[in-house]
Amino acid sequence: MRAVLTWRDKAEQCIYDLAFKPDGNQLILAAGNRLLVYDTSDGTLLQSLKGHKDTVYCVAYAKDGKRFASGSADKSVIIWTSKLEGILKYTHNDSIQSVSYNPATHQLASCSSNDFGLWSPEQKSVSKHKSSSKITCCSWTNDGQYLALGMFNGIISLRNKNGEEKVKIERPGGSLSPIWSICWNPSSRWESFWMNRENEDAEEVIVNRYFQEIPSTLKSAVYSSQGSEAEEEEPEEEDDSLRDDNLEERNDILAVADWGQKLSFYQLSGKQIGKDRPLNFDPCCISYFTKGEYILLGGSDKQVSLFTKDGVRLGTVGEQSSWVWTCKVKPDSNYVVVGCQDGTISFYQLIFSTVHGLYKDRYAYRDSMTDVIVQHLITEQKVRIKCKELVKKIAIYKNRLAIQLPEKIIIYELYSDDSSDMRYRVKEKIVKKFECNLLVVCSDHIILCQEKRLQCLSFSGVKEREWQMESLIRYIKVIGGPPGREGLLVGLKNGQILKIFVDNLFAIVLLKQATAVRCLDMSASRKKLAVVDENDTCLVYDIHTKELLFQSAPMYQYLERKMFKEAYQIACLGVTDTDWRELAMEALEGLEFETAKKAFIRVRDLRYLELINSIEERKKQGETNNDLFLADVFAYQGKFHEAAKLYKRSGHENLALDMYTDLRMFEYAKDFLGSGDPKETKMLITKQADWARNINEPKAAVEMYISAGEHVKAIEISGDHGWIDMLIDIARKLDKAEREPLLMCAHYFKKLDNPGYAAETYLKIGDLKSLVQLHVETQHWDEAFALGEKHPEFKEDIYMPYAQWLAENDRFEEAQKAFHKAGRQGEAVRVLEQLSNNAVVENRFNDAAYYYWMLSMQCLNIAQEPAQKDTMLNKFHHFQHLAELYHCYHAIHRYTEEPFSSHRPETLFNISRFLLHSLTKDTPLGISKVRTLFTLAKQSRALGAYKLARHAYDQLRGLYVPARFQKSIELDSLTVRSQPFHDNEELVPLCYRCSTNNPLLNNLGNVCINCRQPFVFSASSYEVLHLVEFYLEEGITDEEAVSLIDLEAPRHKRENKWQEITGNNSQTLRLDETMNSMGDDDPFTAKLSFEQGGSEFVPVVVNRSVLRSMSRREVLIKRWPPPLQWQYFRSFLPDASITMCPSCFQMFHSEDYELLVLQHTHCPYCRRRIDDPSP
Repeated sequence: MRAVLTWRDKAEQCIYDLAFKPDGNQLILAAGNRLLVYDTSDGTLLQSLKGHKDTVYCVAYAKDGKRFASGSADKSVIIWTSKLEGILKYTHNDSIQSVSYNPATHQLASCSSNDFGLWSPEQKSVSKHKSSSKITCCSWTNDGQYLALGMFNGIISLRNKNGEEKVKIERPGGSLSPIWSICWNPSSRWESFWMNRENEDAEEVIVNRYFQEIPSTLKSAVYSSQGSEAEEEEPEEEDDSLRDDNLEERNDILAVADWGQKLSFYQLSGKQIGKDRPLNFDPCCISYFTKGEYILLGGSDKQVSLFTKDGVRLGTVGEQSSWVWTCKVKPDSNYVVVGCQDGTISFYQLIFSTVHGLYKDRYAYRDSMTDVIVQHLITEQKVRIKCKELVKKIAIYKNRLAIQLPEKIIIYELYSDDSSDMRYRVKEKIVKKFECNLLVVCSDHIILCQEKRLQCLSFSGVKEREWQMESLIRYIKVIGGPPGREGLLVGLKNGQILKIFVDNLFAIVLLKQATAVRCLDMSASRKKLAVVDENDTCLVYDIHTKELLFQSAPMYQYLERKMFKEAYQIACLGVTDTDWRELAMEALEGLEFETAKKAFIRVRDLRYLELINSIEERKKQGETNNDLFLADVFAYQGKFHEAAKLYKRSGHENLALDMYTDLRMFEYAKDFLGSGDPKETKMLITKQADWARNINEPKAAVEMYISAGEHVKAIEISGDHGWIDMLIDIARKLDKAEREPLLMCAHYFKKLDNPGYAAETYLKIGDLKSLVQLHVETQHWDEAFALGEKHPEFKEDIYMPYAQWLAENDRFEEAQKAFHKAGRQGEAVRVLEQLSNNAVVENRFNDAAYYYWMLSMQCLNIAQEPAQKDTMLNKFHHFQHLAELYHCYHAIHRYTEEPFSSHRPETLFNISRFLLHSLTKDTPLGISKVRTLFTLAKQSRALGAYKLARHAYDQLRGLYVPARFQKSIELDSLTVRSQPFHDNEELVPLCYRCSTNNPLLNNLGNVCINCRQPFVFSASSYEVLHLVEFYLEEGITDEEAVSLIDLEAPRHKRENKWQEITGNNSQTLRLDETMNSMGDDDPFTAKLSFEQGGSEFVPVVVNRSVLRSMSRREVLIKRWPPPLQWQYFRSFLPDASITMCPSCFQMFHSEDYELLVLQHTHCPYCRRRIDDPSP
């Protein structure tokens, strides 16, 4: 093993820690209060990251490569992304000593002097756990289930991933041996080495647990002697299967380095493996190679040492000028980086040379640096010799095997002369340090090569003979001979070949050639000598005559002369795959396709075979341009510039353009553009933009797409990346005729929450429907309404979603109006019906009245359609009736539920009578007849209508009365009997048509018992108003009637004359009324006449003359919209002012109406605001 320095740099501060990005491309160093980021390929400093305020002690990279963490003396931990951006920072109560990422869950462990924290991207907070001592280091197991913490007091604490302590390892040194570095072995394949190992005595037999599966007949093949042993192995296939089976047994190994200058190993259970290994220096860092086969240790000895996985020191990686604080291995490689106290950063490549030996059918080679495996090439049997030290040289000859270790050479021998025997035992051991280039073993001697000198030593270590050569010795081979008298072939760098006998001091020169010797051998007859020189030329000599019998004609000599067929014949004698490929390429460039095809078949290169087949097909079709064929060959070989020149020379510049374009070499492609052809230029720019897009250079791609006129692709990239400014620029530069790209711009504006720019784009192309949709989707209702006013065809598209939005936000009244505006009468009616029903269920009877009134007006509006006229008119009258009932019952409900009432007794009395007269058939939902009768009884008793009160109490007896009313009703029904059995005459209602006094409780309802004329009630006090409804004579239109009433024709006045009569004893004044010659003073009064006691209602019908006689102030008109007819009412007491609401046409005493409007700012029935100009 040797270390080659790749690059070196020096920082100004101490390098306390470092971490590789998992792909090995970047290196993060903790230097002072900064993090230095290096390119591992050439040592370039990429960036210096500053985020900490004090010295950075530790750094760790997550296994997924997405983030890394750093811990500092400023008590903070910073999480960084792979793009070198800090994204999170959290703190501890003391300086951060170590950080480590869980390899499985990417959970971060951060350790300070008095606690440690666990953080993961999924959780917002850091869970912290107290520690009994300062934590100096930490490491996760491979599966991420357990975390090992190294303490300053010499204790190792094993925690689960929740931070709970599972195992506590107390080391003998205690606080005198602080744990300074720990690391779990990343490999799970070698723990078998430790399974049966209980101590580290170098002389003890080590039995591999896999060996337990070997048949008992082979178990005797394990021996031990003087610290080296061998064990027989089954063929690799069986051995691998045994290993895989045992992998199910989990056995994590923890390497521990402490400042008691010891290296130790522990199992997850806390059991120590073997004994402590002395280091003779204070270790500051320990780390494993990626596969766990080697360990790196650095510290106060100012160097990095390489150890085997079981703690055997192999050598020094690199000596430094100061303490080594950190050293790590680049992932999946043999590169090592070292960080020192003085700020030096060194990057080494470790080169592990092959150490092996071959004799006939036995091949011995080094494995894991400390083991030797001897393989029988025929039977495939193997034996492993575990030396526990670095194996430096191996030599094998017949039944002898020599292994050179750092401080000794061990000679093994076979147990028997059986050619298939693989059982070795130690024969001799030379305890002495040797420095040699080559090692050879004979039957009784070992031969050491030291540059120009050969030494022959006996197995006891005594030097018996020495030879000094003229030049450096390049090769030694034992060619046999009697034991103790073997012959050696020696090849020198100067081309001299000698023969030496181990028992003879003099070397025999066989021959000398002009080139250096690389390898040689002698024939079995001892007459011929084969030599391979440094030019890879094989030469065969006659030993006796020194004549050159044969010299291999290198294939390359024929290739230089373009003699491809002859070169192919030489290659068939036996060359490497590299030689075959070289032949194939040379033949292909020489357009010798037949030879090239055969050579490519040898190396199974289908790609070039396809090229040759295509060229042959083109030749069959008559194509003869060799420049074009050669250009294709150069293009396949990656010689693009040569290919382009040939394409141009052959007149196919377009092929050069296509080639450079496909290769994304656009600068070269521009040289082959046709004379400013805009199509080719656009194509080139488009392909260049595609390439920029594929390599994650979207901004450059957008600019190229725009210049090429590919606006759709430019918009797509800008939109996907959220580049609003670029989208705005593109949209404003586009012509309004380019609808597709403009619509795509608008789509991305909406997606990126910029509706203003989307609206601007829709206006530009005149897409009003999309603009309406945009306003609706963004709930910019004012802009939508303004657009709807200018373009009525979009009203449904606006008001329908607006109504739904209002309904979703519990603004049902507004939703109903919006449905109405949208022309969706059905939806408007359904909303109102639901609102009305909900109001009734929730006892909001005033709201229910309002909603039913709105519902009736909605039905009246729909009734204008002839197909639905009759149905909707019936619903109109039904909902008008319900509205009146709920409007009345609101006062009754409040009176019975609340302790105080704002209504006068007379009003409650009139309301309850009105309700009872109206509830002659079915009682609507929510209206209680019990409450109505209870209110009537109470108010009747209070106003002196005792007879009516008795009747009401009698009615209540037949109904189910709530418990809270029962006591009051029973008491009042008894006390009322002490009152006279009659009603107060002032309460009796008068019919203003026939002047008949009507009973307080009328079986006919709210009509006169005499003339059947319906009463007109005030919508607030529910008193009978002095109004009589009249109808127009057939043929008189509403407009004509109004004009006749407005004429205000003068009336004939009565002439009242007082006559004075003087008698004998008296003087008398008499009023003499002289009637007009026309008869009746008022034509309308005459129309009121009827036959007393009639059972049918006879309406008052007036003609034109009667209308002319009326005064405008006496007539009230309900101007219903079609298909209803107007209603006309005449006041018999014009001085008693009556006000009619222009919206709902309800009548009120003017004083009552004004008071209610002042209180509520709107009509108490239909809620029309006083400032609303619409009727």
